[in-house]
Amino acid sequence: MRRVLISAGAAGIGKEIAAAFLLAGDSVYTCDIDRAALDATARELPGLKTGVCDVGDRKQIEAMMKDAASQLGGGVDILVNNAGISGPTAPVQDVDPDQWEAVLKIDLTGTFLITKAAIPHLIESGCGVIINMSSAAGRFGNPNRSPYSTVKWGLIGFTKTLSMELGAHNIRANAILPGAVDGDRIHRVFEGRAKASGKSVEEIKAESMSDQSLPYLVDPKDIAALAVFLASDAAKSISGQIVPIDGDMQRN
Repeated sequence: MRRVLISAGAAGIGKEIAAAFLLAGDSVYTCDIDRAALDATARELPGLKTGVCDVGDRKQIEAMMKDAASQLGGGVDILVNNAGISGPTAPVQDVDPDQWEAVLKIDLTGTFLITKAAIPHLIESGCGVIINMSSAAGRFGNPNRSPYSTVKWGLIGFTKTLSMELGAHNIRANAILPGAVDGDRIHRVFEGRAKASGKSVEEIKAESMSDQSLPYLVDPKDIAALAVFLASDAAKSISGQIVPIDGDMQRN
């Protein structure tokens, strides 16, 4: 039974990833900042181990890693860095520097700190896996989303470096880059754009996916399945890769 640690797994993509690893027969621990959401998810996913952690707080990360390793039976084999915030939507000149720093602190530094704390366990595992959740914004950029795009590009560089440093320990590191993911959040965005433009929600949705050869939203369960695959022996020769899951998004 593999030991899996997932950050921010109380909802959304993280929750789907936790469910998929549990279904695969793994022992799974997830941390999140929201205790109530963790409790609700644990009730929904029997066997899920949980702990509260603000990934912007170094001391909380260190305590969480000890708790995760303990609850998982003494170590960690698979780390999924899923925690992140989206940050402001504004042109660079209008971005609040405090909001910029908040995104970097959670999305990039938080991932670094969790990974740093997990590496001794992954080395001891002898077959460790790191999966970092980047984004299509880390492949193309994203106007008016400079903090978010910057950290998602940064996670790709971090992933490449991890694969090179840790390959000698039989640790693999890859990044998943989702496009527009189906869920309440994206539908609220569509509704807001429709209201502002006077167009229908369906028109806005079609416009948003006009640069995809597969014109539909990404199912979060498919992202979870990809994570399970990348952590499996079937992917034992895959490391240092960026893996888009975005309906074949193309941008000029």
